[in-house]
Amino acid sequence: MIRNVLSIAGSDPSGGAGIQADLKAFSARGVYGMAVLTALTAQNTQGVSGLHLVPPQFVADQINAVFADVRVDAVKIGMIANAGIADAVAGALAAHRDIPIVIDPVMIAKGGAALLAPEAVDVLTHRLLPLATLLTPNLPEAAALLHQPVATIRAEMAEQAERLRALGPAAVLVKGGHLDSDESPDVLATADGLHWFEARRVPTKNTHGTGCTLSSALAAELAKGASAQEAVAIAKDYLAGAVAAAGQLTVGSGHGPVQHFHALWKDGE
Repeated sequence: MIRNVLSIAGSDPSGGAGIQADLKAFSARGVYGMAVLTALTAQNTQGVSGLHLVPPQFVADQINAVFADVRVDAVKIGMIANAGIADAVAGALAAHRDIPIVIDPVMIAKGGAALLAPEAVDVLTHRLLPLATLLTPNLPEAAALLHQPVATIRAEMAEQAERLRALGPAAVLVKGGHLDSDESPDVLATADGLHWFEARRVPTKNTHGTGCTLSSALAAELAKGASAQEAVAIAKDYLAGAVAAAGQLTVGSGHGPVQHFHALWKDGE
């Protein structure tokens, strides 16, 4: 049976991040993708230049319309932008605690633009995090959610992962891509303890949408029945291949996108 996975996130017209990346990752991982829009952005590989938010009630209406008709096997939540939208998403999903929910707390764009209003952090923390099967912050996002300094060593990453899990998510994956080292380790905190995933840093500027892509791949694997630890291993392997093959694409002059379909498209076709 092909699983159905819903993304609740913002749009990236250049196709590398947001809803567009989510749908590509869902397709690449063999699930049927659906999308609820929370925001329109004007952006490209060089940054975000504009933001137009969807009214919170209409975000809820989209979610309710999908659930009223379609079996949803997992949900991925990306950019929620403000407190009103966070509240609407939490309210619409409260009745669906039986399916995996992956939350990628999109707070800051690659180019530095703020994508989450400060007053929304508390709503995200108190209403959405307890719904999460898996939370996937990078180091700045983990620090912002905890109102702590950004972790710079593994021990601090592990501590923040545990503190975030205490806020309600069943599991937390703190991503170490911002560490100042040749390694890019991630740490997964679950009820069973801490699990480290090691990776070498790939020398490329084509990293637009990596967080969106990873969280969507995670949701796809959870929808298929994988455990959190299994899902992380599979999704990280998929993303590594997508980043390694990003040079096949010629998209923009800034942070280019990853090659979501590296395993499906033959080079040069």
